[in-house]
Amino acid sequence: MSSKHTLSVLVENKPGVLARITALFSRRGFNIDSLAVGTTEHPDISRITIVVNVEDLPLEQVTKQLNKLVNVLKIVELEPTAAIQRELVLVKVRADNETRSQIVEIVQLFRAKTVDVSPDAVTIEATGGAEKLDAMLKMLEQYGIKELVQSGTIAIGRGGRSITDRSLRALDRTA
Repeated sequence: MSSKHTLSVLVENKPGVLARITALFSRRGFNIDSLAVGTTEHPDISRITIVVNVEDLPLEQVTKQLNKLVNVLKIVELEPTAAIQRELVLVKVRADNETRSQIVEIVQLFRAKTVDVSPDAVTIEATGGAEKLDAMLKMLEQYGIKELVQSGTIAIGRGGRSITDRSLRALDRTA
């Protein structure tokens, strides 16, 4: 039995932190499905969003070890119903004068954007949940996907609370 878990990990924005975190997952035999990293509203803090597919291995073991890493400030598992999760996809689709309008209709249906048009292709930008993006790509397959790039999942908890509030105060005390 496997299940996907989304972890939001706040870390000090320092070299080598990402390598140590991914190595920890690798040593424990976990496969990372998605990984996205970026700075937060505080330049000294980065947020790493990790989607991991857990098959019989306890995720708790890894989160405890992550908490022991010096540069890790906080780890939160984001439940799908309590978080907003998005991905970004850029896809280049074969297009000619006959198929271009059909492709544009699909783009509009999924609230995506056409970001480049050439005589033989259309490049589309779309954001959304994995299911939405998969559905759009299935519809575009019939025209011929020439190139595809997809970001990792990014996620944020619903509501007014922020996971950076307490973590920033903790960072201020250690500085």
